[in-house]
Amino acid sequence: MTESTAKSSIQVLERMMKLMDALAGHVDPVNLKQLAVATGLHPSTAHRILSVMVENRLVDRIEPGTYRLGIRLLELGNLVKSRINVRQEALAFMEKLHKELHETVNLSVRQGDEIVYVERTLSNRSMMRVVHLIGARAPLHITAVGKLFLLEDGPESIREYAKRTGLPGFTRNSLNSLPKLLQELDRIRRQGYAFDNEEAEKGVSCIGAGIRDDEGHLVAGLSISAPSDRLNKAWATRIRETADEISHALGYRPPQAAARYR
Repeated sequence: MTESTAKSSIQVLERMMKLMDALAGHVDPVNLKQLAVATGLHPSTAHRILSVMVENRLVDRIEPGTYRLGIRLLELGNLVKSRINVRQEALAFMEKLHKELHETVNLSVRQGDEIVYVERTLSNRSMMRVVHLIGARAPLHITAVGKLFLLEDGPESIREYAKRTGLPGFTRNSLNSLPKLLQELDRIRRQGYAFDNEEAEKGVSCIGAGIRDDEGHLVAGLSISAPSDRLNKAWATRIRETADEISHALGYRPPQAAARYR
């Protein structure tokens, strides 16, 4: 990218933010002329940028020439809120689990077709360590937590994911066919937690359990990663219990428990 292109891109972003700020200052939809005056942009420039924002659902076009902030901003805002709350609430529980099991504990969230690691506590063992860098990503179908999110989507969305991604394999254990993936997700549904059996990285395994918010939505996953010869599948119970404790801290009440409070 040339310097002039970079400056042009930054300028477009600055103009987009001006338009968003202008829209945010009005309760009712705003017409193009008002937005141009408020931002100092030429109407044709404002219209061009707004059209791109409409395509990406950042802005809604109510009628020709009239705009308001789009619903995607609410979706993104809720996503950011859930992630911040999860990180704040989860860390103490993660540290407790780490002290108990002495292995790497991960907190991850979903972003599209990938899992993103947003927090971690590391094993202090001198032998082989497993480190997932904060911000690292991995496809849903090769991670324990990713499988939980796929299960949450339901059969039709799982098939769409498989078609969209092609289920690429990363090791010989990766679930690279739809029947294998569906079989694994059915097992996860019955047991309440998920495994990554050297599917993302040879020699490394993982156990994951889901974290839900106060509305019952799956917003994150807690997992333990360790060299395969060190990972004890019996830890699954403690990982699920810890994930449940974090969910409880976020306000989640299972249907059975909620009934007791009525």
